Amino acid sequence: MTRVVNCVVLGTEAPALKSVPYPGELGQRIFNNVSEQGWKQWIDRQTMIINENGLSTVDPTSLALIEQHMVGFLFKEGDLGHQPSGFRPPGAKK
Repeated sequence: MTRVVNCVVLGTEAPALKSVPYPGELGQRIFNNVSEQGWKQWIDRQTMIINENGLSTVDPTSLALIEQHMVGFLFKEGDLGHQPSGFRPPGAKK
């Protein structure tokens, strides 16, 4: 039977992640409260945040900023997690 969580991103019950997606206590919190679909939405947002802000996943400062965005997006905590200002989806009119 597929495990289900009350996903904090979707606001409804949905199939859970199959494994802990991030290290430490935060990873366990994500595993317990975010669905597969919610996590995919975060991955899409993370890609946008990295690209729009020119972040590097090997830079510790960038990784800390990405984590702050992740907590903001998934759990609505802190000031980050929203779309980068001025973001336009590909193909959108300027």
